[in-house]
Amino acid sequence: MEYRRLGRAGIKVSLLSFGSWVTFSNQADIDAAADMMAAAYDAGVNFFDNAEVYAGGKSEQVMGAALKKLGWRRSSYLVSTKFFWGLNDKVNERNTLNRKRLMEAMDASLKRFELDYVDLVFCHRPDPETPIEETAHAMHDIITSGRALYWGVSEWSADEIRAAWSICDKYGWHKPMMEQPQYNLLTRKRVEDEYARLYEDIGLGTTTWSPLASGLLTGKYNNGIPEGSRGTLPGYEWLKDALTDPTRLEKVRKLQEVANGLGCSLAQLAIAWCAKNPNVSTVITGASRVAQVHENMKALEVLPKLTPEVMAQIDEMVGKA
Repeated sequence: MEYRRLGRAGIKVSLLSFGSWVTFSNQADIDAAADMMAAAYDAGVNFFDNAEVYAGGKSEQVMGAALKKLGWRRSSYLVSTKFFWGLNDKVNERNTLNRKRLMEAMDASLKRFELDYVDLVFCHRPDPETPIEETAHAMHDIITSGRALYWGVSEWSADEIRAAWSICDKYGWHKPMMEQPQYNLLTRKRVEDEYARLYEDIGLGTTTWSPLASGLLTGKYNNGIPEGSRGTLPGYEWLKDALTDPTRLEKVRKLQEVANGLGCSLAQLAIAWCAKNPNVSTVITGASRVAQVHENMKALEVLPKLTPEVMAQIDEMVGKA
């Protein structure tokens, strides 16, 4: 396993990490979660991603219980959570990054995890109704309190990230260190173009999600949406259009030819391609069973095969979207 610094932060994250979105509580109970996390940890993974909203808070409970069962040394792994959507419908409880919500959310998250602190905490989406200064100050106070060690954002624009960083720089507050954007062979522009200046200017780290484009880049949706797949899960109806888009599916079929030539699965190629980008600190992988974890980790063996010629061939096939 390779470890990269989280942007300009001193902390190092495993190049491949493991996330709980969709699976924990929905598809994996505590025992299954512990088994998958153990397989990832044994492969060198040290970062486990989560969020308040995943499974309505139950994902954090499952991961926390799994960590207790596994009994790992706390300093040997990193855990994250993210706040924005909330778990209740009342005013100040949903779709906000105001100070009250963030402080209460942090305390509630730690209770679900049964942890004293998380390593990384993210503002899960931008909040146009709360001043960035209020959000940044609250995140600074959370870090100062020791309830989290680093803070960042997810799916913010480059301008929003720079604004938050500049406010923190002005007042001497803890700065946002990382962004968690979607990044895969079919979704590239934000990571490669929009954020390009931020990597050097402010030392932005990235914990990228959906390397398989919600499963599209495994090839399993080439002939429709199979029963039991993510595309059939309640609450994920919004994925169906993307999973059945003929233009995207044609690109997937072309990429399968590249994977065949490299002697790897399409999923391993897709994960390795994300990891090839030096501005990616870690690629968050997911799984619903241990065998998938093992298969995903083999993407590390594909990395050396991604020569400039292969990367150019892939660029020609998929373009930049």
